[in-house]
Amino acid sequence: MPALSPNAQRVQDALNQLGLNYQVIELSQSTRTAKEAAQAVGCQVGQIVKTLIFRGQRTGAPILVIASGLNRVDESRLTDLAGEPVEKPDADYVRQHTGFVIGGVPPLAHSETLRAFLDEDLLQYTVVWAAAGMPNAVFATSPADIQRMTHGVWDRIKGEAQR
Repeated sequence: MPALSPNAQRVQDALNQLGLNYQVIELSQSTRTAKEAAQAVGCQVGQIVKTLIFRGQRTGAPILVIASGLNRVDESRLTDLAGEPVEKPDADYVRQHTGFVIGGVPPLAHSETLRAFLDEDLLQYTVVWAAAGMPNAVFATSPADIQRMTHGVWDRIKGEAQR
């Protein structure tokens, strides 16, 4: 097996440190979007873990959201959960607080500890696929282990039109 790129290896190392026996793989095609990732690994779009970063408007604190690839995040619901209005930050902010670029942000191995909220729709799947530090790197995992990686809170975070 070829060596992983540095960011993908960082994710693999974090998985290993948690005692999680998952293998990061780098693919020849992009997994930047949920649809691309589902096609690349041969799963349903809903099984793709979208790792999103929001910023608290008052505190400036980063907020990690783990959503099913089928869902859009209800920002008003996230505002309620976070206890302050939220906004989508720019790419520099995401890189500064996670150490990764948009399209490759994994659920773990961030530059700092992030408060996390998890989309309860992921609980319907046995296996989900998450980004692994690069726009073409992924790993298969379980919803329970996503919670273990992030210490996140499960909730209904998808927009009203998707319920």
